[in-house]
Amino acid sequence: MPPVVVAVVVAVVLVAVAVAALRVLRRGDLGSEADKATYATLNRASQAAPALREGLTEDAAESAARHLHALLGSEGFAITDTDRVLATDGAVAEGLGMDAVATVLASGRAAVTRDVGALGHVAVVAPLVVEDRVVGALVAVTDDATANLVRATTEVARWVSSQLELAELDASRARLAEAEVRALRAQISPHFIYNALTAIASYVRTDPEHARELLLEFADFTRYSFRRHGDFTTLAEELRSIDRYLTLERARFGDRLQVTVRVAPEVLPVAVPYLCLQPIVENAVRHGLEGKAGPGHITILAEDAGSECLITVEDDGIGADPEQIRLAMTGEGDSDSIGVGNVDERMRTVFGDEYGLVVETGPGLGTKVSMRVPKFTPGVHA
Repeated sequence: MPPVVVAVVVAVVLVAVAVAALRVLRRGDLGSEADKATYATLNRASQAAPALREGLTEDAAESAARHLHALLGSEGFAITDTDRVLATDGAVAEGLGMDAVATVLASGRAAVTRDVGALGHVAVVAPLVVEDRVVGALVAVTDDATANLVRATTEVARWVSSQLELAELDASRARLAEAEVRALRAQISPHFIYNALTAIASYVRTDPEHARELLLEFADFTRYSFRRHGDFTTLAEELRSIDRYLTLERARFGDRLQVTVRVAPEVLPVAVPYLCLQPIVENAVRHGLEGKAGPGHITILAEDAGSECLITVEDDGIGADPEQIRLAMTGEGDSDSIGVGNVDERMRTVFGDEYGLVVETGPGLGTKVSMRVPKFTPGVHA
C-alpha cells in the first residue's frame, strides 16, 4: 500500500475511534480505567494533529510537543528535523544535542542512546519517515528504556509520520493547483491581451470615451485573472469576469458576436474552481466563432438542479473533431487546447470523477460544454 494511502487510512481510523470515544464519554460510560486511558490517548493525538498537518516546522513541533510528550509519559521529550532540535518538553530534555539522534537519522531505525545529558539519562529515538525519507526524529528521554517505552515511541513516531505525510500531500496538491492555474493564465493571457489592446487602440481616436471604458474593463478583468489568493470563487464572480471578457471581445467582433446569458439567482453564490468557465468561453470565441463567416452566438446557462448547479456554454461555431477534444481532455493535444483539459482535471480533483466536463461537438455542428457543480462540498468555499 502506498505511503500516502497508509497515512490517510491511519488518519481516518484515528478520527473514527476518537468520535466513538467522545460519544461514549458524553454518555458517561467511561467507567473502566482502560476506557479512560483510551480516550485520553486519542484526545492527546487529536490535539497534536492540527499542528503536525502544517509540516515539520519549529512552530508545529512546539505546538505538538507537550501533547506528544503526554502520550509517551517519559521524563522528557524532543522532536527534531535532520539538522536541529525543533522543540523539547520537560527539563531533562533541555540541551539535547543532535548527536543523540545521529545514528537513527542515518539508519532509519529506532535505537536507544545512553548517557544523554549531564545526568546520564537514556534517549529512546525513533525516526520520522515521509515517503521513505527520514525527515527527523522523535525522542523520549527517560531514566530507563523499557521495552514498552521503545514500542510506544516507535508507534507515536509512525503516527506523527502519517500526519507529516498528509501535510506533504496537502502541500503538493496546493502546488499542483497553483501550477495548473499558472499554466492556464499563460495560455489565456498573451492571446487575449494582444487582441484586447488592439481593439481598444482602434477606438482611441474615433471614440476616446469608449476606449477609456474598455480600458477600465480590461483592468478589472486582468485584476481578477491574476489574483493570487484562493482556489475557489463564486459563480457570480466568475460570470462577472466573463462579462468583462465578452465586452472586450465585442469591441473586436462588433455585431458578429452575440451572447445570451441566463442564470438562476439561486446558484450565484455557489463556489466553483477559480477560472473554470473563462477558458471554456474563450474557447467558444477563439475556436468556435473566429473561423465562422457571419455572426456567431454563445449561450451561457446556469440552472438550479436541487443539490447541484448545471452550467452549459454553447456556441454555433465551426465545431471540432471529437478526437481532438478527447486528446485535449487527456493532455495529449497541442498547447493551444490546454484550457479545457485543465478545467476538466481540476473539476475531477475537487468534486470527483463524476463531475468532469461533458463536451458535445462535431465539424460544422458547434460545441456544447456542460458541467455539474455540487452546491455544497466539504472544504470548498469561496
